[in-house]
Amino acid sequence: MILIGLGSNLTTEQYFTSGDVINAALRELEKENIVIDLCSGFYETEPVPVSDQPWFINAVAKINTDLGAKKLLNRLHKIEEKIGRIRRDRWEARVIDIDLLCYNDLILPDMENWFSLANDIHCKEMIVPHSRMHERNFVLIPLQEIVPHWVHPVLGKNIQQLLNESKTTGIVRKIK
Repeated sequence: MILIGLGSNLTTEQYFTSGDVINAALRELEKENIVIDLCSGFYETEPVPVSDQPWFINAVAKINTDLGAKKLLNRLHKIEEKIGRIRRDRWEARVIDIDLLCYNDLILPDMENWFSLANDIHCKEMIVPHSRMHERNFVLIPLQEIVPHWVHPVLGKNIQQLLNESKTTGIVRKIK
């Protein structure tokens, strides 16, 4: 199972709402032969970490592709650029963010190093499953909507267990 997270809290002249941005990203994925098997509803969420930037619209999608994990991540970054994302600072407001949450049961770099690298916010290596997805209700709640029985391949916990352990305090509410 391949899962991606989508988020937006800025708009453009072409996309008037963050929901429009996420819909555009979903269309771009399809153009790249990345099949959307399931997509959650859209959720309005506070920025993490908490800041004065605009709130986000977030969604999670289960996808299907022949691309390997690294090629898929590169394709996701190209789609972000096409829609208008410019990468400057970590945790900044952004037109679009598309994260590779998990790629089947693949663990990168490997089980032995995942924990140490997942906690290093300056790490440049590809980390799969996403290093902070299990700490973010704006990922876990939409994920639970579409794949309620998914189990984190490193932590060995299902979504409900991860939600029960979550320390996230931000508001997550379904809007669509």
